[in-house]
Amino acid sequence: MAVRSKVKRIGILTGGGDCPGLNAVIRGVTKPAQDFGMSVLGIIDGFEGLVEGRSKELSNEDVSGILARGGTILGSSNKGDPFHWPVQKDGKIEIVDKSQEALRNYEAWNLDALIAIGGDGTMHICKKLGAMGMNMIGVPKTIDNDLEATDLTFGHDSAVYVVSEALDRLHTTASSHHRVIVVEVMGRYAGWIALNGGLAGGADIILIPEIPFSWDKVYEKVRQRELQGKKFSLVAVAEGAKPADGHMVVKGEDIKRHDPIQLGGIGEVVAANIEKYAERETRVTVLGHLQRGGSPTPFDRILSTKFGYYAIELASQRKFGRMVALKGSDVKNVRIEDAIARQKLVQMNTQALVTAKAIGISFGEPNEKIISQR
Repeated sequence: MAVRSKVKRIGILTGGGDCPGLNAVIRGVTKPAQDFGMSVLGIIDGFEGLVEGRSKELSNEDVSGILARGGTILGSSNKGDPFHWPVQKDGKIEIVDKSQEALRNYEAWNLDALIAIGGDGTMHICKKLGAMGMNMIGVPKTIDNDLEATDLTFGHDSAVYVVSEALDRLHTTASSHHRVIVVEVMGRYAGWIALNGGLAGGADIILIPEIPFSWDKVYEKVRQRELQGKKFSLVAVAEGAKPADGHMVVKGEDIKRHDPIQLGGIGEVVAANIEKYAERETRVTVLGHLQRGGSPTPFDRILSTKFGYYAIELASQRKFGRMVALKGSDVKNVRIEDAIARQKLVQMNTQALVTAKAIGISFGEPNEKIISQR
């Protein structure tokens, strides 16, 4: 692969699930490109487009007015891993390696670098493609906020806003009808959305994957609130939460995905058990993809724009194999391999968790002392 001393042409793609802020990153890359003497090629539908050779040139006109728009103008896919590519053969799905096709298109497009926007899965793919000779730069996107190397991923703040807004609205109807309302939110292995959204929305109980919960403690919290004259409760539960004596609720499997497990249904289980064993009328709301849609919050618009600009600046300096990252209030960069070394999970000393416990929110811990909310 020929190496040019100056980066003149970069590709950009959005991998994995969509979230608010993707368009802001694309805009943050494309608008300054001319000042760096670069052209930008948008790759359609994430890594699927990289393998299948689908792309379009991006100009300032293409990204004008997209700052506040949700989704991605390039399209995305969470089933396009070049190293885990599903093909139909004899009526069955087989998984094959299509990474050479991805490399051929990278070279055919005459790219000097590729900016990939995505979460943990996307960054793992970036590392592998980099080892094949592609000049990769990562931009951390995930509503789950589970990448260790950055203080925050863009998209998380917007998802938390949706959860807190939903809890605000459900608070009034729960109070009016004296019900328990369970809100199921996203979060397969990391409970940041449930924790931060529940804290912001005034949840009484928060159940997260990192803390296997006791059913008895959940029921105790609900009953205690009623004894205090509070005839309703709000429960925020992450989709990956599980009881101490049980397992995650699995809705199905999709072998086309690198992580084939599809979660969903824990909200229904929690609601049914509260109604049966705590004997309180209970309803459940599953927020699902509402957390991924809509306009990004002002915080995410700013962070995404800063990430995009810093990514193209890294490209101009030929600093490849790096991921942009928020450290404090500044955007810096880290090695992609460091970014995926481990998943960022809620720790017992996490300040938001400590604060939530201090104000009386229950996490259903088996040894938890249930205290009243102040």
